[in-house]
Amino acid sequence: MSGLRRYHHSDFTLAELLEAKGDTVVSVCLPARDEEATIGAIVATLVEELIPAGLVDEVLVIDDGSSDATAEAARAAGAKVLRAGTLLEDRGWGAGKGRAMWEGLFAASGDVLVYLDADVCNFGGHFVVGLLGPLLTDADIGFVKAFYDRPLDGRPEEGGRVTELLARPVLSTLFPHLAGVVQPLAGECAARRDVLEQLPFTHGYGVELGLLVDLAERFGTGLLAQVDLGTRTHRNRPLSELSAQATAVLRAALDRVGATAGADHAVLERPSGELVVVRTGLHPPLAEVRAGLAAEQTA
Repeated sequence: MSGLRRYHHSDFTLAELLEAKGDTVVSVCLPARDEEATIGAIVATLVEELIPAGLVDEVLVIDDGSSDATAEAARAAGAKVLRAGTLLEDRGWGAGKGRAMWEGLFAASGDVLVYLDADVCNFGGHFVVGLLGPLLTDADIGFVKAFYDRPLDGRPEEGGRVTELLARPVLSTLFPHLAGVVQPLAGECAARRDVLEQLPFTHGYGVELGLLVDLAERFGTGLLAQVDLGTRTHRNRPLSELSAQATAVLRAALDRVGATAGADHAVLERPSGELVVVRTGLHPPLAEVRAGLAAEQTA
């Protein structure tokens, strides 16, 4: 895996990317749930800096069942806000990051999509410049994954607990060709639409690992690149929430090696006896969905 291409965000300048962009349409999509505190500043940077510069063409926020004013804050800052579960048939999925990303792809107009997490506290335009750099300057690259230092309570390189304790060991054990991916669960990534629409999206928090494994299976790792975005700080979640996330990530990996019976959920049992149902399963590739919709229209 040493041949996986790596870049630093400073390798690319805005002027260089604008020249390379041509008539390519770029959409930025933020799946968000209860991120009122941070979403406004992120959207404002995109709308006030990168859209006027010509690098970004649209900003979408897919509100994934927020109970706070996430949607209102994003809309006030200039984003187009859509509610997850309303863009394609819901089929009883319930809230989930994978569904929000999948529906964001369906709703976006871009040839290239940039996905960003909505809980980042130190967001800057270099996140988008770095992620777009390899895609706009190298036609052989189809999917770009971010990596960065993730501090925890001010301690460098102590964040990313699910990554270090679960995702990285899982990749090294089951998918060693992907062991060199520094941040396999990073929500910051960018890809060409024609690549993304060929891939299923795992429901919930297993979506990032699922996309990586499925991308490598379908296209090979030569399509993949990584970009160092520097330091990323965000809202660190309590362990009680991380255990459910870890269950979703583990289940996404086990599904892909045929170690499960294909059920659309997993159950996490806590020591207290509480049972937490973690919805998994796959949203089908959008290329298949679009073909089905087209067939219905012509029937």
